[in-house]
Amino acid sequence: MADPISPVPSEAYCPLCMDTLRDPVTIPCGDTYCLECIKIYWDQLDHMGLYSCPQCRTTFTPRPVLRRNPPDVKPKPQRQLPELSPFPYMQRESFCDFCIGRRNKAVKSCLVCLAYYCETHVKPHYESSTFRRHKLVDETGHLDRKICPQHEKGLELFCRSDQMCICVLCTVKEHRSHNITSAEEERIEKQSCAQRAQAGSDKTFHEMLQAVERWKAEINQMIVTNMQSVVSQAKGYVERLEQEIMELQRRDTELRQIIETEDNIHFLQNFPTLCAPPEAMVPKVLINPQFSFGEMSKTATEMKEHVDDICKKELSKISKTVSETPVYILLPRNGEKQLKAVPSGVDLQEPKTRKDFLRYCCKMSIDPNTVSKELVLSDRNQRVTRKKTIQFYPDHPERFDGFCQALCKEPLTGFRFYWEAEWSGEFSIGVAYKSISRKGKSSHSLLGYNDKSWSLLCSDSGYSAWHNKVDRDLPDAPKATRIGVYLDYAGNTVAFYSISEAMELIHRFKTQFSEPLYAGFGVGSSVTLCQLQPL
Repeated sequence: MADPISPVPSEAYCPLCMDTLRDPVTIPCGDTYCLECIKIYWDQLDHMGLYSCPQCRTTFTPRPVLRRNPPDVKPKPQRQLPELSPFPYMQRESFCDFCIGRRNKAVKSCLVCLAYYCETHVKPHYESSTFRRHKLVDETGHLDRKICPQHEKGLELFCRSDQMCICVLCTVKEHRSHNITSAEEERIEKQSCAQRAQAGSDKTFHEMLQAVERWKAEINQMIVTNMQSVVSQAKGYVERLEQEIMELQRRDTELRQIIETEDNIHFLQNFPTLCAPPEAMVPKVLINPQFSFGEMSKTATEMKEHVDDICKKELSKISKTVSETPVYILLPRNGEKQLKAVPSGVDLQEPKTRKDFLRYCCKMSIDPNTVSKELVLSDRNQRVTRKKTIQFYPDHPERFDGFCQALCKEPLTGFRFYWEAEWSGEFSIGVAYKSISRKGKSSHSLLGYNDKSWSLLCSDSGYSAWHNKVDRDLPDAPKATRIGVYLDYAGNTVAFYSISEAMELIHRFKTQFSEPLYAGFGVGSSVTLCQLQPL
């Protein structure tokens, strides 16, 4: 067996994935790559129609046909790319890299040449067809921040899965199969968010106004209908009263004739009629003093006040949320102090009460593609339970197959996040990079046992904090079946709290985050993500 620490010849490695060549293919310039790696790399260049070698940068048009090398063809020794010259990224103004003597101020930088240009030296980029595929941007300094630190190529793409800018080489390995788009499309998408929010707000308020108009029309119709009914009843009473008056007038005439007659017999025969009072044709009408349309006016006023209260309450809530959510965060670079770019209304002090922490609560769900085959998801991917029987999940590169573990779907990067989980049986909770290993039972894939994850191990006997194979027992930590996790990504801290009648700190990691993080769990019996709402 070969010595495991002896160097493998460089020609046996693919320059793209930095792994042993698989199905090697040699492209026209003589460089050799894995068939799948160079295919993925060139797929990213299809929109340009110009294909280049990632090493020597020789260009090809049309796209070369890829065929596996015969067994007797050995890969060409890999070339070493020239070392990039340092750029004055710490200066407010950058200067042309091609001026001799006194250097002129740069007006453009090229993401292909990785250099700054003044007005004179940038002209070939506009005039020569050689540079037609180069990407020029306005000189804003910090050119190094526009270059992939791993592959030293321009950051032209955006990974939506990990919420970060990447280069085309990143799509081959680190961000393979991720949701990737161009930087331009992602910028348009993010810029249109505010426009969509405004359009949605306008639509909602328009619908609210239409609803109020409908309510107004219904109340007005109710008032008109009741008024018409009252008037109709009054008219009926008036008509019957007029008939009764006419009848009384007729009777009055008859009675006068009887009283004035000289015929005694006729008077006596009709005298009983004089004594009998006439029957009323219309009952006595009294106006109800309590009847009024004021109740409808009162109801309309109460509806207005209720709507005002709802709008004030919700507007205050959303205003607070928006003012406390940063638009962006400036992460510190090597040698720089911590930088934060947040709205003025945000309190950058460490949260102290549970109410303070709940301001940063976030909704999460367990990723079905990561759960071990001994785990069962339920409650809309909010609960995971360990079973003795193996579950028939499809194979997936992100599934843990050595330990009963799972990660959540949502990438956590940029600012502050808080979540809670309830547990039973031995349990670990923490955060991990997406690049944590998923296969086998080595420390590389166990939450907290490597440099890609931080965790708190919880059991009935106590707690211990783990990172990179270093554990720390926490015998005096307060016990609870609910654990809260607070991640301050910009502040490079992750802390664990026991949640019972009081909220008490168990342990805090102070570190340096370099990738988006994902909430993770190791399951002994069951784990449930708690549904939290800001207080």
